[in-house]
Amino acid sequence: RQSCHRPAEPQSVPEPGRGGLPEGVEYIPTRKKGKNPMKPVGVAWYSLYTRTRLGYLFYQRQVRKAREQYPHGHSVSQPCCFPGVKILPIPVLSNNYSYLVIDTSSGRAAAIDPSDPLAVQAAIEKEGVMLEAIFCTHKHWDHSGGNAELCQQHGSCKVYGSALDSIPDLTNPLTDREKVSVGCLTFQALATPGHTVGHMVYVLDGEPFGGPPCLFSGDLLFLSGCGRLFEGSAETMLASLDLAMGLGEDTLLWPGHEYALECLTFASLLELDNPALDQKWRWAMQQRQEKRITCPSTLGEEQTYNPFLRTHRPELHAALGLRQGVGEHLNAFRARVLKEVRRRKDLYKA
Repeated sequence: RQSCHRPAEPQSVPEPGRGGLPEGVEYIPTRKKGKNPMKPVGVAWYSLYTRTRLGYLFYQRQVRKAREQYPHGHSVSQPCCFPGVKILPIPVLSNNYSYLVIDTSSGRAAAIDPSDPLAVQAAIEKEGVMLEAIFCTHKHWDHSGGNAELCQQHGSCKVYGSALDSIPDLTNPLTDREKVSVGCLTFQALATPGHTVGHMVYVLDGEPFGGPPCLFSGDLLFLSGCGRLFEGSAETMLASLDLAMGLGEDTLLWPGHEYALECLTFASLLELDNPALDQKWRWAMQQRQEKRITCPSTLGEEQTYNPFLRTHRPELHAALGLRQGVGEHLNAFRARVLKEVRRRKDLYKA
């Protein structure tokens, strides 16, 4: 039996450039047609999208249109490899990312948020691996729509996720901080409510392979952005973001969407004099002009330019015109800052 522990070797990584349960749905219309399945008709449509067959039919339409428009994916992918592990981003739909994470010693693999089963299956066949697990961050169809078809093709594959979300074809409900092994790979699930009640992120332990932790963040955290507060308060989202940031600055961030350029452009309107932000924006602009992916970044990087992770920064407070009230708890103020940044982002037109 091969050991799961390997000596550290040089990494090949693309150039980088819990609060309580939510109180209910807070919906703000989207700012750009076609960018988000939750179109600007408010809470009623969100409920239909997440709870009825209408949402699935809309998802199927999204898949068909994306396959026609982007037959080879919306971006040029680049795998990330370190000894014993291969992470393959799979561009799907118009801006989503699924991931295939491979234990190269055993050929066992896990898929993260496989929204287009054809694209994920093509990657599985090309890599010649066995799909053992699907990790689903949340119930939205653009993250979970491929679960059923992939499970039909891979009979022993298990679907993991939170029981608090109505994840399609869920076989193995997870609780906060529960661990799952796939070959020599170990993933830990972290409950991160805010975008949905049962949103979870998955952290791959890179230490046995001489690599950094890898955060598959779904719609919790993007490069320079965070998810909408569909089913949570700002306080809940803040606690989830703080939890993720506790993983360490070297953690690689693998988000659920390609929103980098839009999010960085928005952030630059808030902080006009931020060299780290300006440098990252220029790098992302070059990447996107060439249709290249912008992930991963690191959590350390994100703290220097992501406004949703800078709620403690005086320069952001000044830009928003917010001041901490007398006697106001720091985290209550930070949640107020986060809510205002989220409000402005929801109204922002790229």
